[in-house]
Amino acid sequence: MSKPDGSQVLERLYATIRARKGASAKSSYTASLFQGGKDRIARKLGEEGLEAVLATQSGDKKGLVHESADVLYHLLVAWANAGIAPAKVWAELERREGTSGIEEKKSRSKRG
Repeated sequence: MSKPDGSQVLERLYATIRARKGASAKSSYTASLFQGGKDRIARKLGEEGLEAVLATQSGDKKGLVHESADVLYHLLVAWANAGIAPAKVWAELERREGTSGIEEKKSRSKRG
């Protein structure tokens, strides 16, 4: 069995999320997030991020895997709500590849 390509999984999940944008909130959790608007989406993303932080701090590897999946899902919902395609984020990551994190942060303050 081959290892799944994470970017392909995320691309498929993003497509599913976009497809649910107009669905009934009664039958789709994703649709209910969109119906709640950016504030609800942001709140859920923050909640899942905090749960990932807590799993990290407690050393709960299984919990961190689960919460990481939740964070990625809610992040993709936030992207879809904002009209940001994953390719934009992949391009930004690629742009940063091979750049020291310290140097990248310095370049942001110069652009600011």
